[in-house]
Amino acid sequence: MSDKSSAGASGKPGKPGESEDTFLNPVAGFGVTFKAMFKKRLTEQYPEQPKVTAPRFHGRHQLNRHPDGLEKCVGCELCAWACPADAIYVEGADNTDEERYSPGERYGRVYQINYARCILCGLCIEACPTRALTMTNEFELADSSRENLIYTKEQLLAGLDDTMVDSPHAIYPGMNEQDYYRGLVTEAAPGTVRQVALSKGEQPQEAASTFGPEEPASGKVVGA
Repeated sequence: MSDKSSAGASGKPGKPGESEDTFLNPVAGFGVTFKAMFKKRLTEQYPEQPKVTAPRFHGRHQLNRHPDGLEKCVGCELCAWACPADAIYVEGADNTDEERYSPGERYGRVYQINYARCILCGLCIEACPTRALTMTNEFELADSSRENLIYTKEQLLAGLDDTMVDSPHAIYPGMNEQDYYRGLVTEAAPGTVRQVALSKGEQPQEAASTFGPEEPASGKVVGA
């Protein structure tokens, strides 16, 4: 009889300690479970105590402004092309001297983000050439309606500081588009007034009257 017959029915010799490993491996796995059972549970008191997010947390988007109040978005649609979930919709339009929203030739007339699709990956931020689109730390985006999850430009546009005038308004005197992106414009020029947004259906006020202070006093809509 050959030596192979002495190796057992399987024909393969058993390794030393193999039976011990077969028994100890499941025990070691359950050991992790047993250790976790006696650890102190971490319970977050949300929403009474809002969760503190990391400084660079990917939350709700924001459309930024220049220091004088003009919008940074130029309606290039690169963010929409970069979005892997097809969650961003942009329509660009031309600026005019009578109705200017950004320092460049164009601006984002329509801007929408569908948060039912958005995966908050941040690729749109990387694609934006003017740093018009950034992400905030706001994460409470749940809603009971799909329609409410489509955020419009008015909802995404950043608020106004004390040194800003709401768009549309004229470009800072003596400056051009490149000066804005170099950071040379730090606030709205003295006497800057908000232009009439004809594309939004606004109507200019009537000419000033001498009948009393309650009459319309200007042909333009004055900024805040």
